[in-house]
Amino acid sequence: MSRKPDIELRRGWTTGACATAAVQAALGGLWEGRVPASVQITLPRGETPVFAIERSEIGEGWACAAIIKDAGDDPDVTHQALIEARVEVSQGGVVFKGGTGIGQVTRPGLPIAVGEPAINPVPREMMQAVVTDTAARLGERADVTITLSVPNGAELALKTWNPRLGILGGLSILGTTGIVRPFSCAAWIASIHRGVDVARAEGLAHVAGCTGATSERVVQGLFDLPDHAMLDMGDFAGGLLKYVARHPVPRITIGGGIGKMTKLAQGARDLHSGRSQVDLAALGQALGRSEIADMNTALQAYETIGKPMADWVALNALGTIRGMIPESVIADVVVIDRKGEVLARA
Repeated sequence: MSRKPDIELRRGWTTGACATAAVQAALGGLWEGRVPASVQITLPRGETPVFAIERSEIGEGWACAAIIKDAGDDPDVTHQALIEARVEVSQGGVVFKGGTGIGQVTRPGLPIAVGEPAINPVPREMMQAVVTDTAARLGERADVTITLSVPNGAELALKTWNPRLGILGGLSILGTTGIVRPFSCAAWIASIHRGVDVARAEGLAHVAGCTGATSERVVQGLFDLPDHAMLDMGDFAGGLLKYVARHPVPRITIGGGIGKMTKLAQGARDLHSGRSQVDLAALGQALGRSEIADMNTALQAYETIGKPMADWVALNALGTIRGMIPESVIADVVVIDRKGEVLARA
């Protein structure tokens, strides 16, 4: 089956991918005395995009390079932002610092510890790999301090959820695949509908919709489903379930991480962070734990409450699903963590 939208939209690159490319270019300045005009990096899924260097500078014991982020046809607030990396020798290992326009984590519940610059785990891994590989190639020690900056990041961050999440002073360096897939509600939902149509036409007994690549991998493995049974649901749980209500399938599984599945459990149908949020006060009331109201994220609540919360999320997400589809359709839910471990099923 085709899993692309009807309208071909141009994809772009995450801030994490741009930062990684900037680091690779800056390392050329630090260790070879020359910043290249462009660099090619390898993304987590094997893609090898080339990035042009917008500007660079070399000083005594340091070098920097900057890349203009291209988000493709996605309406990303960081589109055309300048992502800059400065590298210098560290006292040991790879050290990450936040420069101008990079936010700092001030509240728990995020994948980065309080006090750290808001540079997410996968971008850190990508930059670490670039340092390790380049050092090995050039015979250098992989001891580098990386300082990332986005000159207008503080202003751009005000247009994001960062202040509400306790990420203050700037943007986050994000991305798990390195690729920004263009956001088009109508086109994406149309592709979901096509997936259901193909599954029905082929007589599949079981399909699944997942919020992301990790949950898709886990659910597909749990049920040994073929690729064409996996529907590109993303954040559009409502778009999928409403279509299944009109075009039933024998069985559907919905899978996702604790944050998005908590929103589904609370009745949200669009799970995008810009259009729905976890109601932590209501979650605390439902679980009989008033302290949840003062927490930052569903992840923090889960890390505090543990299994009882995951079970509540699975059961109530199933309730939301059951309220949208015919009784004849078997439905189940799988809730996972960031590493792909199953937290709860219903």
